[in-house]
This record gives sequence, structure tokens and C-alpha cells, in this order.
Amino acid sequence: MITIRPLGGAQEAEQCARLMANTDPWVTLGRGYDACARVIQDSTSEVYVAEDESGVAGFIVLCMVGAFVGYIQTVLVAPNQQGNGIGSKLVAYAEDRIFSESPNAFLCVSSFNSGARRLYERLGYRYVGELSDYLVPGHSELLFRKTRGPWSQFKP
Repeated sequence: MITIRPLGGAQEAEQCARLMANTDPWVTLGRGYDACARVIQDSTSEVYVAEDESGVAGFIVLCMVGAFVGYIQTVLVAPNQQGNGIGSKLVAYAEDRIFSESPNAFLCVSSFNSGARRLYERLGYRYVGELSDYLVPGHSELLFRKTRGPWSQFKP
């Protein structure tokens, strides 16, 4: 059984950053441990961990401030846990949080990460546009959005 909860402190943050630094797409993007740790430790973000009886199975990082309130910055499922529905559960958890404050959820997926793109499209995210050579030369970040309607009609 998977439980999703807030990040549990410095040791768990280090574990998540190490997992991220050793997993694609972050390996392909050249993101080392220090860059991954900065994402996990960013005080403007919210980090939620998915765990099962064996420990951390994945995590999600949300940004609930700025121009794209409701931005899902990172979704990671441990390689040995992929295909078990954990990514879908993490995104659903994030959407509950996001849609309580915003009618829109956003995320980017690397152009080479076709598996993640299929997941997000299956979960109702729609392609918005391409950010060419955004993180590294030769690869794009593809912006996706899932919406409950325009801001003018949103009631938290």
C-alpha cells in the first residue's frame, strides 16, 4: 500500500535528491546531486513522498507561487517501482492540492521522455507548447496543462 505524505526531513531530502540524480530524465539532462538537492530543498516548493513498506517509492515537487501556480516541477518514481501506478497516485495527490487554489495544473516533460508524456496525456494533460533547448541543447521541454476552467470562474 502506498502512502503519500510531506517530505520527512533532511535525511529523506538527501535520499530523494540522490534518487533523482541517478534516474532519467535527470541523468540525460546532466543534473547532478547538488542541482537535484536544490530542487528538493527549495523553500518555495512543496515536496510529497510516496512510500510503501520498503521505503520511499517516489516523490513529487510542486510550486504553488508565481506565474504558474500549480506547477508540478518534478515527478519521480523509483525505477524498481515504475509501472505500479505510483506516478498516477502522486499526480492525483498533487492535483487535489493544486485545484484547491488554482483551476490549472502545469508540468513540463522532456522531449525524449515519451513514457512520461504518455502518462500525463492519459491523466488529462494537454500539450500547450515547446520550449526549445530550454534545459540542455538538443532537447526541448514540452509544456502541458490540465484545467478546470478559466481563472475568472474559479472559486477555491
